Amino acid sequence: MALIVQKFGGSSVADAQRVSHVAGIIANTYRQGNQVVVVVSAQGKTTDHLIAQAQEVNPNPSKRELDALMATGELASMALMALALERLGMPAISLSGWQAGIHTDSTHGAARVSRIDTERLRNELDKGNIVIVAGFQGVNKYEDITTLGRGGSDTSAVALAAALNADLCQIYTDVDGVYTADPRIVPNARKLEEITYDEMLELASLGAQVLHNRSVEMAKRYNVNLEVLSSFSGNPGTKVKEVVKTMEKTHVSGVAKDKNVARIALVGLADQPGIAFKIFSLLAKENINVDIILQSIGRDGSKDISFTVARGDSQRAREVMEENKEVIGCKSVELNDQIAKISVVGAGMANNAGVACKMFEALFSAGININMISTSEIKVSVLVDERDAERAVQAVHDRFFSEFGSNG
Repeated sequence: MALIVQKFGGSSVADAQRVSHVAGIIANTYRQGNQVVVVVSAQGKTTDHLIAQAQEVNPNPSKRELDALMATGELASMALMALALERLGMPAISLSGWQAGIHTDSTHGAARVSRIDTERLRNELDKGNIVIVAGFQGVNKYEDITTLGRGGSDTSAVALAAALNADLCQIYTDVDGVYTADPRIVPNARKLEEITYDEMLELASLGAQVLHNRSVEMAKRYNVNLEVLSSFSGNPGTKVKEVVKTMEKTHVSGVAKDKNVARIALVGLADQPGIAFKIFSLLAKENINVDIILQSIGRDGSKDISFTVARGDSQRAREVMEENKEVIGCKSVELNDQIAKISVVGAGMANNAGVACKMFEALFSAGININMISTSEIKVSVLVDERDAERAVQAVHDRFFSEFGSNG
């Protein structure tokens, strides 16, 4: 008998018909002799509707009350799922995040799980119940409701799997696994049978929307067996784990695109010690995360530094730099928010020369200019003009994944 945690996203439980379909999947898992814990998201666009209602009542809602409102979407889903399972004759009980023992810090809207008390969960499992848990939520030390932010239900599922030492954590979505690129952009993208935690973490951080990076980080930390699969197709999914069988053979596992990026260039900086420290300490004080950084070679006593930030932070980042031009000794501040980041990711890249060269060749052949380059042990990223982003993904994918399936 295995203990399996299954998570179903908003599209999987969007209406009564889909709730009934998912209940069938859960019932089949239970009938196979498994203990089952299920985590559900709010139905469809429920969260968006709740936010709109809050804005209608109060354009500046407090984060505490917004959390209390937002948590109701998952509460409705958990009760509906328990009712659907009851109709199938299955023993099911629904638990809110706090009833399931999920404790968090007090950062409303983006709380982090601090601990999980599993006593109630284990008691219900020992009674033979299927336990349905509302995802995306927990409770802080003041017993206030908190929500876990973007990707919160994925995080709930992995956290529960880790706390319960589950044999498997299945994340059901509207796609049947992790692909070598977004199939909506690259029709010939291939589904991966397996991928490493590190590769999945990079892809999640770079714009691939299959799993949220917080859940992958947690899965890696606690060595949770993870599988991404579709609640609609019934096909096998993609396994996410520490080591994969194909690691030695595979150079690149996927190509990702991220349009949530902007570049700021600081031109004419003084070429002297401490300038970079001044720049990035100013940004840190504003809680602005920086990704790619490029510094030019100093000439005639001056140099340029370019860096990227999330597009939502770009205006504030530019304002901070403009306000401190004299402090950092900068002649001009330039912002470009019409760019995109294209990345190739693969655990095998570290031991295989020429991956970056092949990527650059593909972009050259497609007539696409590279604005900035960043590399790590398992990733090569470039900035291109936003209008070229989808062509760039297709060109790079074609170079690494031919119709014959080679990846050389």
